[in-house]
Amino acid sequence: MSWRLQLDGGLAADFDSNLSGLGTELGTAAYNMSEVLALPIFKQENAEDGFQCILNAATSPATKVNEETLTYLNQGKSYELRLKKLGNVSQFEGKLLKSVVRVLFNDKRLQYAESEQLASWRTNRPGERLIKLDVPLSHNIIEYNANNCALNAVECLWDPTQVASCFVQVNCISTEFTPKKHGGEKGVVFRLHVDTYIHGKEQEKPIHSASCQVKVFKPKGADRKHKTDRDKMEKISDSEKEKYHPSYECTVLTEDLSVTETNGKVQSPTELDWSLGQSPLLHKHASPFRLPSDNVPIPLQLRDQSPIFHQDDSFGSFDESANNQSSGNEAGEHLAASNFLATPSVGTSIQETQEWLKQNRFGAYTKLFQNFAGADLLRLGKQDLIQIMGPADGIRLNNALQKRHVRPRLTLYVCQEHEQVYHAVYLELQTLEELRAKLAALYHIPTEHISTILRQGPTGIRVLVSDEMVENFQEESLFSLQAIKDETRSGLENHVQGETYTIIMA
Repeated sequence: MSWRLQLDGGLAADFDSNLSGLGTELGTAAYNMSEVLALPIFKQENAEDGFQCILNAATSPATKVNEETLTYLNQGKSYELRLKKLGNVSQFEGKLLKSVVRVLFNDKRLQYAESEQLASWRTNRPGERLIKLDVPLSHNIIEYNANNCALNAVECLWDPTQVASCFVQVNCISTEFTPKKHGGEKGVVFRLHVDTYIHGKEQEKPIHSASCQVKVFKPKGADRKHKTDRDKMEKISDSEKEKYHPSYECTVLTEDLSVTETNGKVQSPTELDWSLGQSPLLHKHASPFRLPSDNVPIPLQLRDQSPIFHQDDSFGSFDESANNQSSGNEAGEHLAASNFLATPSVGTSIQETQEWLKQNRFGAYTKLFQNFAGADLLRLGKQDLIQIMGPADGIRLNNALQKRHVRPRLTLYVCQEHEQVYHAVYLELQTLEELRAKLAALYHIPTEHISTILRQGPTGIRVLVSDEMVENFQEESLFSLQAIKDETRSGLENHVQGETYTIIMA
């Protein structure tokens, strides 16, 4: 048993010596966490080597610190969304990025019914979009796309070596998706979501996703809501204010790791059928951007990838749009004179029908009607087109095929002297010059041969007709016209070859 006693004594001695310093090390010295923080689970990605999305709109001061920030927007107002690649951009040299900006529902219950909600909104507001890109204000955007199949999304193509600035407008208000539409404060919360892809790659998930909560009010409603929140915060104590986020002038979109880390295609309730098949905005095999014009600096190596860039008239070049707006009527007149195609008829070929669709802003549907000649298109009724294209574009195409003209602003009935038959005169602009041109056509004389137009007033007085008088003509007024040949000419009329007349409207 002696060996057992020796063992127990040794254990007791070691145990006592080990307990002697217990508590001293932890109580008096700071614990070194460097080795723990070096573990892989604590390592953070370099924030300076990612992406940054900033919305130029102020956040609400009335959101608590344990909640996500909320940003107020005014309906239809353009807000800048800045897209920037942080850190080293050498890996993106010679590449372009495609960002998809979408308006989504934040509430999961509405997400499940998103298809029905957006279809109802589209029916109530035909021809409008939930989100639009304000092209004239945007810059460093190479290409853009607002696809008709997804009303709540826009795309832009940009160079990661530069900061892209796209101005977006949200046209839906939060109360439009609530059972009781009474005031923006009770409206639903949307999520402004941005997915960024490497353009030209058949990738199923974005390289970066970010989003923020927004609530959309009627014009100037967001400003009033901010004032209400500020007044509310001024009435609470300083200790209570610490429980709330401060208001920031800009909103930094938070990265959505759940999207970028998922395997497979990014699914979203926004990818709606709309009776036209899957939306091409996020389609795996779709490449919606066409090759930009030569004046846009595109890396040469991208031009060699011809399958990436393909022609599609549903997309427009940013520079092209800016030039079109500056050129104004000249471009329109040139187009009308050189490339205008008549409305499809029974004898119109498939190729001519395709060109007509593109010229009349139906380029998104050229693939759908790729085998339709003029006769095939004319066989489709109004309800058929609405079912195929949706209410907005369906009605628009039906009107274009039926050659329906815009209703005139003013209709007058006139008859020439000693005649009993009246002629209808339709005025679109309601100006004196337009009236002069219509009356000249009625008399089969050049417009400049009508020197003056007078209206016979009370007691037989004659009043000179002006633009203001034409604007105040009553709808469907009756006039008897008398043409009197001018005896003498004024200096302004000497350049006119032939006789001039004064028209009296009685």
